[in-house]
Amino acid sequence: MKGSPLKKQKLSPEAAKRKAERDLRYAKSPARRAKKADSQAKRRAAKKNGRNIEGMDYDHRTNRFVSVKTNRGNRGEGTKKESGKKYRVG
Repeated sequence: MKGSPLKKQKLSPEAAKRKAERDLRYAKSPARRAKKADSQAKRRAAKKNGRNIEGMDYDHRTNRFVSVKTNRGNRGEGTKKESGKKYRVG
């Protein structure tokens, strides 16, 4: 089976382990859990209402579903300026 088309970072085994630990800590932070739960609830509600949201992510900044590319690229601005305070969860 073929892996991701994106290149993985070239890290030593020790660095890869530390990165995995950091990534997991971040993913389990209260803010990330709230955003994930909110996004999942919005997806379930949209599907229940018959919307086709395949290939789309919920954008917490604009409060609507947009393409994955648009959302993760921050509408062409990149993600460097983005911060947690711009998100509306709930």
